[in-house]
Amino acid sequence: MIRMQNISKIYRTEHIETHALSGFSLHVEPGEFLSVMGPSGSGKTTFLNVAGLLDSFESGTYHLGGEDVSTLSDRQMSRIRNEKIGFIFQSFNLIPDLNVFDNVDVPLRYRGVGAATRRDAIEEALEIVGLTSRLKHYPSQLSGGQQQRVAVARALVGTPGLILADEPTGNLDSAMANEIMDLLEKINEMGTTVIVVSHDPELAARAGRQIYLLDGRLIDMESLETPAPLFKPDAVPTQPPTQV
Repeated sequence: MIRMQNISKIYRTEHIETHALSGFSLHVEPGEFLSVMGPSGSGKTTFLNVAGLLDSFESGTYHLGGEDVSTLSDRQMSRIRNEKIGFIFQSFNLIPDLNVFDNVDVPLRYRGVGAATRRDAIEEALEIVGLTSRLKHYPSQLSGGQQQRVAVARALVGTPGLILADEPTGNLDSAMANEIMDLLEKINEMGTTVIVVSHDPELAARAGRQIYLLDGRLIDMESLETPAPLFKPDAVPTQPPTQV
């Protein structure tokens, strides 16, 4: 599904150069459920943006579904985002003037899907997230958990092969957060590859595999749990030095 090799992403201002990703390599197989952890500024969101074709990169290679994305035009990347990738954001990103049905309908309209097919797909997606009784409600009439369920349905409605979720539980209480993770697990069991960024170790541990980012690089989580000694044992003197 995802093959990244030595990806470098640099953000530049007039005086500052920030290496958001540096020598970043990652393989994600079809059907995986992957969680991404790391402190703020570690490169997690940058990774998702590159993976979702929302941002470019300076060097390295990225193959998505066997296709080299560096050779794609903006139009081709836009088509892949619409047809093959679903996005879920921490702040829900629903359109306040559209009801639940129409919010979920947005990606299908962009794709040019017929009205009857769209209706069936929307109803199926809302049934999966348990919101069939809220079709005509507006975002302001929903709880935070319900709004995020709408966002999950919107990501799911186009049957993407890949769903990218950036802190999808960050604005929710623990009970709602676990319900959203339940949904992501259910979607993954249906065959969709899911990658979720999370600050919560307990939620991240529910994924099939966890990775940790620090300063734009992948870190071995086991090495973080058991720090290496400052000195190698054979380098520590056993006797005081001889006085001359």
